[in-house]
Amino acid sequence: MAANPIYVGLDTPDLARAQALGRAVAPHVGGLKLGMEFFMANGPEGVRRMADVGLPLFLDLKLHDIPNTVAGALKSLSVLDVAIVNVHAGGGLAMMQAARAACRPGTKLIAVTVLTSLDEADLCTMGVFGDPAAQVHRLAVLTREAGLDGVVCSAHEVARLSGEWPAGLFVVPGIRPAGADIGDQKRIMTPREALDAGAGVLVIGRPITAAADPAAAAEAIAATL
Repeated sequence: MAANPIYVGLDTPDLARAQALGRAVAPHVGGLKLGMEFFMANGPEGVRRMADVGLPLFLDLKLHDIPNTVAGALKSLSVLDVAIVNVHAGGGLAMMQAARAACRPGTKLIAVTVLTSLDEADLCTMGVFGDPAAQVHRLAVLTREAGLDGVVCSAHEVARLSGEWPAGLFVVPGIRPAGADIGDQKRIMTPREALDAGAGVLVIGRPITAAADPAAAAEAIAATL
């Protein structure tokens, strides 16, 4: 992926704001992440407009449905030139294989393992017992078997996974600079720690986008790497 591993999470429905933020941080980051909030408001045309900023795009839609539906969604998205797109590993092997077959050539297809907003207690309420790292590992093994390019996981799991899957792309959200507000994230780590652990892409949102000067915030984080 990019020499600069920082992808800024532009989780806003406001296209003009997303464009302004993207242009402001462009000199200091390696890419932009566009999530469901952005895509639901702006659709494929919004993604095309964001491509004008000139940075690689991660379309973070976390697709999760029956295999045929996910494959159809990825075929529809194939008109967009994005660097990374994702599905939920919890959709199972057949779904991920269908996604792989339908994904645009050249786009990295990755799978979400366990959301970084979830901890062991949350998983227990869903019937998944034990350490979140064990569930992440199970889903990462399944993702690799399905032929995908990598996974989304927290920085706490990336060291083990990168050691077992040297060619994998590990996209790590829940990144917070030292002293930053953790918000709704539970399994977090600093940018430098995550990079040292084996992360390939660091997804950083509010510490940059909610800063008084997003460009300065992005530059300061990049300097720690």
